[in-house]
Amino acid sequence: MRSLISLSALFALLIACSPKITTNQLPLATHPKTASAIFEQVSPSVVVIVTYGAEGKSTGLGSGVVVSNDVIATNCHVIQGAIKTEIIHKGKQYPATVLHSDWDRDLCTLSVSNLKAPAVVKGSTSRLKVGARVYAIGAPRGLELTLSEGIVSSLRPVDGGQYLQITAPISQGSSGGGLFDENAQLIGLPTFYLADGQQLNFAVPVEWINELPMRNMKQQETSATFVDWINRALALQEKNDWQEAIHHAERWTQVMPKSLSAWFHLAVAYYESGQTAKAIDAYQQTLGIDPDVSEIWYNLGNAYLTSGQNSKAIEAYQQAVRIDPEQYMAWSNLGVAYGKSGQTGKEIEAYEQAQSIVPENATIWYNLGNAYLTYGQSSKAIEAYQRTVGIDQKHSRAWCNLGIAYGKSGQNSKAIEAYQQALRIDSEDSITWYNLGIAYGKSGQNSKAIEAYQQALRIDSEDSITWYSLGIAYRQSGQTGKLTEVYKRLMTIDPVMAEEFFKKAVLP
Repeated sequence: MRSLISLSALFALLIACSPKITTNQLPLATHPKTASAIFEQVSPSVVVIVTYGAEGKSTGLGSGVVVSNDVIATNCHVIQGAIKTEIIHKGKQYPATVLHSDWDRDLCTLSVSNLKAPAVVKGSTSRLKVGARVYAIGAPRGLELTLSEGIVSSLRPVDGGQYLQITAPISQGSSGGGLFDENAQLIGLPTFYLADGQQLNFAVPVEWINELPMRNMKQQETSATFVDWINRALALQEKNDWQEAIHHAERWTQVMPKSLSAWFHLAVAYYESGQTAKAIDAYQQTLGIDPDVSEIWYNLGNAYLTSGQNSKAIEAYQQAVRIDPEQYMAWSNLGVAYGKSGQTGKEIEAYEQAQSIVPENATIWYNLGNAYLTYGQSSKAIEAYQRTVGIDQKHSRAWCNLGIAYGKSGQNSKAIEAYQQALRIDSEDSITWYNLGIAYGKSGQNSKAIEAYQQALRIDSEDSITWYSLGIAYRQSGQTGKLTEVYKRLMTIDPVMAEEFFKKAVLP
């Protein structure tokens, strides 16, 4: 049941961006190369790796990528158990020896003499966004190079970069090849992972290649590695098996108590399972390991926002955008937090910042329109809602609120048109029917107003404000015989409003 006083506030309520880990981030604007151009540029730097056992028989195939003069990077599991390793490049074979290894991160480099192959250009995962297009190049059958295309479907902060989940198909033979961005820069090495019969595609970040000489390890190849832990965590998240994800991450934090990724994944699992307080504690543990990761502050802000701690959410989002000013989702949710705390001016500024980063995001324009509407800036609200429906023509709530903004600016006929468009998209929205009734009433079309109110009550028969407005419309149209029916109905829903209706509509 709604009251008369809260009606205008109701229509200005924000539809907040999802406080969960976001999957709709957009790549930064670039001048991307075509897939064929990328393949032509980088394929000379991708090689086939062949491993041999004690009897000189081939034991496995994989891929590698040239990262500097006579140095090839690959996944360590590609050369696991090998007695001898060879590189095949343009039909020629070259002996290779291990230069550096970090089995925990599943990253090794091989030294190859006299290899006439160009080194790739290394990129960075720091500015990479979910949704960015990527290209995996490897040799799945060990005979020829292949290219597969996809997007980044998930990013997770790890020590020294971001761990990538990708949709580009890879296979065991493709492991250790190159993952490239739209500018043909190396951003990671794909690593094949099969979980519970489902193939999931991950890539270790390119930054780890630079750190490899300092992390050169002689770790046992058979022990559980960091990559094993994170791959399993992501696989459980993919299945939405949050209870097992919690158990897995708790074991991970026990084995690696100073691992940023372990605590981060535990926090994510807690949050997704509804244990927000524990999620906050885990995110704070993560920040104790590294306080300068924007994604962690952003997720902590989401957890605070979910638990109603708006001031702490604001502080967390501010930290996120301080570290990464291009983190538009943090700006957007900062706007949500400001709105919930009644700071409409700052709310607008935050949405405007988000909009300047991603100008074609309908949700941000919609929330900005709501903030303008709350702040009494109807003309700006109209512009924002027009941008919203220009991007997403089926955004029924934006059409509805566009009608409200038109109504507040005195453009009643346009308000009616906007409400009608909203109802073409969603004919079961009682709020839009109610607003359409108000607009018809303002234009003197009482019969149409009554029809609209009746449609609203068909959907929500307990809405006292609609019953009240219907009664007023009956009164204005001379249907006084129906006023008693409305009064009796209001008495069962909202006696206070019923008495007000009696004084205003029945007694006269």
